[in-house]
Amino acid sequence: MGKNIVEKILAGHLVSGNLTPGEEIGIRIDQTLTQDATGTMAYLQFEAMNMAKVKTELSVSYIDHNTIQIGFENADDHCYLQSVAQKFGVVLSRAGNGICHQVHLERFGKPGKTLIGSDSHTPTCGALGMIAIGAGGLDVAQAMAGEPFYLACPSVIRINLQGQLTPWVSAKDVILKVLEIFTTKGNVGTIFEYSGDGIASLSVPERATITNMGAECGVTTSVFPSDELTRLFLGSQQREQDYTELKADHDAAYARTVDIDLSQLEPLTARPHSPDNIGTVSGMKGIPVNQVCLGSCTNSSYKDLVTVAKILKGRTVHPDVSFILSPGSRQVLDNLARDGYLADLIASGARLMENACGFCIGNSQSPKSGAVSLRTSNRNFPGRSGTMDADVYLVSPETAAAAVITGRFTDPRDLKMDYPEIQMPRNLVIDDSMIIRPDHTQSNIEICRGPNIGDPPSSTPLPDIISGQVTIKVGDKITTDHIIPAGARMKYRSNIPRYSEFVFENVDASFAKRALALKEKGGHNIIVAGLSYGQGSSREHAAICPMYLGVRTVIAKSLERIHAANLINFGILPLNFLKDSDYDAIDQGDDLEISELKTAITEGRKLIVRNKTKGISFPVRYTLSSRQKQMILAGGALNIRSGQ
Repeated sequence: MGKNIVEKILAGHLVSGNLTPGEEIGIRIDQTLTQDATGTMAYLQFEAMNMAKVKTELSVSYIDHNTIQIGFENADDHCYLQSVAQKFGVVLSRAGNGICHQVHLERFGKPGKTLIGSDSHTPTCGALGMIAIGAGGLDVAQAMAGEPFYLACPSVIRINLQGQLTPWVSAKDVILKVLEIFTTKGNVGTIFEYSGDGIASLSVPERATITNMGAECGVTTSVFPSDELTRLFLGSQQREQDYTELKADHDAAYARTVDIDLSQLEPLTARPHSPDNIGTVSGMKGIPVNQVCLGSCTNSSYKDLVTVAKILKGRTVHPDVSFILSPGSRQVLDNLARDGYLADLIASGARLMENACGFCIGNSQSPKSGAVSLRTSNRNFPGRSGTMDADVYLVSPETAAAAVITGRFTDPRDLKMDYPEIQMPRNLVIDDSMIIRPDHTQSNIEICRGPNIGDPPSSTPLPDIISGQVTIKVGDKITTDHIIPAGARMKYRSNIPRYSEFVFENVDASFAKRALALKEKGGHNIIVAGLSYGQGSSREHAAICPMYLGVRTVIAKSLERIHAANLINFGILPLNFLKDSDYDAIDQGDDLEISELKTAITEGRKLIVRNKTKGISFPVRYTLSSRQKQMILAGGALNIRSGQ
């Protein structure tokens, strides 16, 4: 039996376990990436490991999230990141150089390599034929220390793309179709592997849009073959020496195959407030639009922005629309300027933002109250834009351009113009002057620490009895944005006591005070949740901050992969209901108790939760490897390393 691409890469990096779906495996990590919102804590954790240098082939620290330096906190963190990169042998991409996923695709990604990043959209680099996985910062810190990355061996779903896209339909519409098929829940422990004759018409930047938003399905990652188009892309980056052909064997096996005929797709949109709430653009026709945001790590490549520039050339943004432009990297911006397309975009009325995450994370350009905002980014969770009552739709660059012109939702096929054909340059302008490589001749580098930067907190070992209160009960699809907000609050990411004040701020603003009060009285906080708890960002602060507030367990109908791993890393026990009716029988404020935890987890025995308020009991399920059991019992991964 032949191997698929996933099996080939994993087999070449396997450190422990067997490639049996569901079994825990450890893999060697070649590359890591961090960004400033999650990376600051990752490097604080790396420091706590007392390592002299990183042990990966390549580790890159990107400053791309909190580049709006209001107050001292972000600037202090950026100073910390630059100094710690020099000390430990990490490459630094400075603020303004671009979004981590776009820059890594351009300058560092290599076919056949493994990459983990402290950002959930790290799978973007699967467009190059990498196994690229989003993870919590502590997992990335451990990989930088030379330790394996552990995950459940995934099953592989083949997505067979056939035919070619018709004019005005693009890669964004492909991944929105995938989200329509798979939704945002129920895909934990799987990888999407793309194949079929249709991939021959998709450039690496188009493939990157698809692999990027695969994260919204909750899959471990997504991957394309490394083929002639990969070689051409790397050649345009002056990196053809990094090319390696990589494809599945003709008799490779898959858990499932899903066929998508590209020629049958039409312009799609993700409606408020979830990336899987898919509708047709034609069905939205006529809805007035207040804001259009073009960019983010999903659709900010040279090809994306040139397409829009050609559509808008000679036209002016509709007077009711605020048109925001955020190129994905300095390289994209340089090449747009060289080729004249930047002038066309600015002449149309585009407001040029920094090459950063910006609007995508609610860190700038929040829409007005009750606005309709069309965005080419990857998430439209409630409030993520920075405006709680805004309606955010996810669309392709082509659909975004149509709204810029008309001021309303418009099927771009109705623009009555020829679809612009884009030829990617064989040789792009390459300027790596905003990338700082470590100087290995320097020694005694002093790390820059501002007053907002504190030591990473750790939990106490697991008690034998969790006796506490359901401090909050939430429903389905609770994202990490719900748990710990980004945007204006993200500047406190290095100050856990301060950041913890905002846990569940947009769900129940009184949660943090209640939880901290119960913790100070010696009680335990318990979170009860529905399906797909912890979807979205890899933000490990959604585990660290609840841990700081005294949360000891989360009982949910289901949990997403990265968040469940983060909970375990910080000593919070993730549990699953066996019956949905048990969830229904719990109310916020109920007193729950779980006894004989240490013995039960050590011996793999079932756990029973006693609802002392209601006088009922119910069983729960946990899925922990031997390694994870040790972490939970110790109170988290850092406790194991420190010998606590």
